[in-house]
Amino acid sequence: MRYFQASRRVLIAALSTSAVAGFAGHATAQTADQQATKPQDKAATAGNAESGSSQPGGDDLGFNEIVVTASPVGQTKFKTAYAIATVSDVALTKLAPLSTADLIGTLPGVFAESSGGEASNVYRVRGIPNEGSFQAFQEDGMPIYPESAGFFFTGDGLQRTDIMTEQYEAVLGGPAPIYATNASAIYNEITRQGGDQFKGSVRATIGDSGLYRGEGYVSGPIGPRTYYAIGGFYRYNRGYRDNGFPSDKGGQFRLNLRHEFDTVTVKAHFKYFNDQNIFYLPIPLADPRDPSRSLNQFVDFFDGTLNTPALADGHAVMKYANPDGTLVSENRSLSDGRKTRYIATGMEFDFHPGGGLHVLDKFRYTKGKVSLDALYSSSNPVVADTYAAGYLKAAQAAFGPGVTRIGYALAGSNGLTAYDPNSQSGLVVPAQYRDIHDDFESFQNDFTVNLGVDFAGRHDLTLGVNIASFKSTGEWRGNDYLLQLKSQPGLLDLVAYDAAGAPVGFITDNGTLKYSSTLLAGSSKINEWDIYGADTWHLSDTITIDAGFRHTIYEGHGAFRLTKATNLGNPATLADNAALGYTGGVLPTSIADVHTTWTAGVNWTASDALGFYARASRAIRGPSEFNLILPIKPTNTVATQYELGAKLRLPTLSVFATAFLMKFDPFTATLFATNPDGSQGFVNFVGSVKSPGVEVDFSWHPVSMFRLDGAVTYNNVKLGDFTSATGAQVVRANGNQPIRQPKIYGNIRPSLNFDIGGDTLEIFGRYNFVGKRFVDLENLTELPAYQTLGLGLTYQHGPLTLQVVGDNITNAHGITEGNPRSDQVSGQGSLTAIYGRPIFGRNVRASATFDF
Repeated sequence: MRYFQASRRVLIAALSTSAVAGFAGHATAQTADQQATKPQDKAATAGNAESGSSQPGGDDLGFNEIVVTASPVGQTKFKTAYAIATVSDVALTKLAPLSTADLIGTLPGVFAESSGGEASNVYRVRGIPNEGSFQAFQEDGMPIYPESAGFFFTGDGLQRTDIMTEQYEAVLGGPAPIYATNASAIYNEITRQGGDQFKGSVRATIGDSGLYRGEGYVSGPIGPRTYYAIGGFYRYNRGYRDNGFPSDKGGQFRLNLRHEFDTVTVKAHFKYFNDQNIFYLPIPLADPRDPSRSLNQFVDFFDGTLNTPALADGHAVMKYANPDGTLVSENRSLSDGRKTRYIATGMEFDFHPGGGLHVLDKFRYTKGKVSLDALYSSSNPVVADTYAAGYLKAAQAAFGPGVTRIGYALAGSNGLTAYDPNSQSGLVVPAQYRDIHDDFESFQNDFTVNLGVDFAGRHDLTLGVNIASFKSTGEWRGNDYLLQLKSQPGLLDLVAYDAAGAPVGFITDNGTLKYSSTLLAGSSKINEWDIYGADTWHLSDTITIDAGFRHTIYEGHGAFRLTKATNLGNPATLADNAALGYTGGVLPTSIADVHTTWTAGVNWTASDALGFYARASRAIRGPSEFNLILPIKPTNTVATQYELGAKLRLPTLSVFATAFLMKFDPFTATLFATNPDGSQGFVNFVGSVKSPGVEVDFSWHPVSMFRLDGAVTYNNVKLGDFTSATGAQVVRANGNQPIRQPKIYGNIRPSLNFDIGGDTLEIFGRYNFVGKRFVDLENLTELPAYQTLGLGLTYQHGPLTLQVVGDNITNAHGITEGNPRSDQVSGQGSLTAIYGRPIFGRNVRASATFDF
């Protein structure tokens, strides 16, 4: 209750500041003449995806669109001196992404693995190896939470697009380090605002995965120069894999208000987010004894999962000891998945008196909770007989020399219902149940002054101050379990039997191999100050030079709760003999960091059809909450990028191409090495990652009824420059690809449009391709290349639009992870991955949208 009372007080305070407030609809300051171009007035363009146009010669990449992300002033996409991709609401509907990661994975330069579900997937920009880091997710130019990756939640988990989304903009490299902290890329969701006309839309979607989704919005005036927009979505989804329980349910609600005075626009917004998502993890694919033998009959490639009802509905029991020795026992439910709840509210004051002066102040308050119940793969499947025999000596020491063998039984049967793994695969699967909680809260304020000055051309000068204060309290608990090798597996007990076959003790406890194998908890509070500035110098009508910096100061304090191994006192099992518990002690933690990022670029508009740009930038990933909640020594990592870009705008062809060179440093890893004395073993190394490449965004529209769009990226990512403190030399890592990173990936999207008596029929497809990757740094186990095909059809009759979209309609096989808990160093002992997270199989969705 206090959670919502605090949220209500903040919202009331924000709205009472001005009854004529409105939503922050733009990401950055705009000049006065650009204020007239509001998101709701923009032509529907696709940018990186298709626009709503069907006429040849249209602006198919949205080059005429005013973009506002990572820019001191709004400017057309054609004149930006950096790579930016835009997705309109029309294109967003057509793409019908399954998640935010699925959406950004369609952009050039961004590689995403969207097979984990709707939240917390893996995505990378131009080969930067930090998964989900170096990327800022914003809504209307401001992050929901200052950290791009909080304690087990990430920006894609806090952001969902829906029918309230007006446009999605993504800036790769370029000035991103200036307009966001810890970022080499910015993904900015721009929401709808009200205008002079009342309008709205409702949409219903169903899918063959058990998906039911409803969404809608309305907007318009509520008084003279006062406007509103309100909307959101709610969805239920049984799931793309059969967990034995629903995968996703929940949604979001958004409201914004705006009033326009003569020289000031005041905006306010409120968002309530409450969503629950399953987290899909890797599954066994092939027998480790014989990788040519598929395990598909036990765990289906497309439908199978180790998620199980045996751990749902309160059946997962977490146990650990308090400092005073008392036992804590809590029932958890795997069916709860990842629950994310937060409110975000704030205001924006936009002052544009004229004379080239523009002042913008934005603040946002966020308070929320994340809880994660998920079953993580801890190791590859193991041979059941060998695994059981390994516990014989420990069982004899605990239960006496009368123990003659270790056998399997169904969990909860007291060892009386025997289970023989050899009757099926002969394998069993160890796994870890993770129960993670985080409460977070933040306040951010961004103040920007933009001034236009005429001196040797036109200068747009920007100076900004960003202040953020955010805190978090997190806990991570883990139990180790033993599972059958099958989809929706049952839990197994390892039982110590005597010569007569009677159970005399248990290695496990109702399927639990070890209670509290992980127990980590702590708190953090960080204050951040950023000063940033930029100058965009319009040297002439055709040449623009810009440069900027961001100076960041971190100061944070936290506490880490100390633990020790404790015997919880059950003599019948070994599962509780070394459970972690809290000692009552606390280790204070702190961080302090100062760093500066920068960018510089030049744009040359050679003609109305051709433009070029060049840019250099430096982004830094500084300390985070993890360095306080978990006492991890902070290490700043630097991503330096150099870019050369070209933009082509012809009557039937639009191309936005960027050649880039990215260097990431330092990159730390444990690698197989030869020591100075000639011996070999695993050694800690420090190196770097280099990624030269090219990304191309194109749209070809030769005739009114046909168009071809696409986004293709090639980056030759390589590890190298490894050194060790001991003088050891790596054996087989220099020149390799980073884990899970392809060299080539992208999509091609053809479409056909037909006019049927004034109605519109569009048939479209999407061919996705991903090159080969590796699960390990030594590139010993390959994740094979794969391709998928999607098809769709849209029929529009007046205000009614009907659409059917299908993904991976051929059920193509693709693997997108490996088992990162165990195989990142030396692979899986096979040439091709035998344990991994497959892409989703064929799924179809149908929707009906009514505009009014």
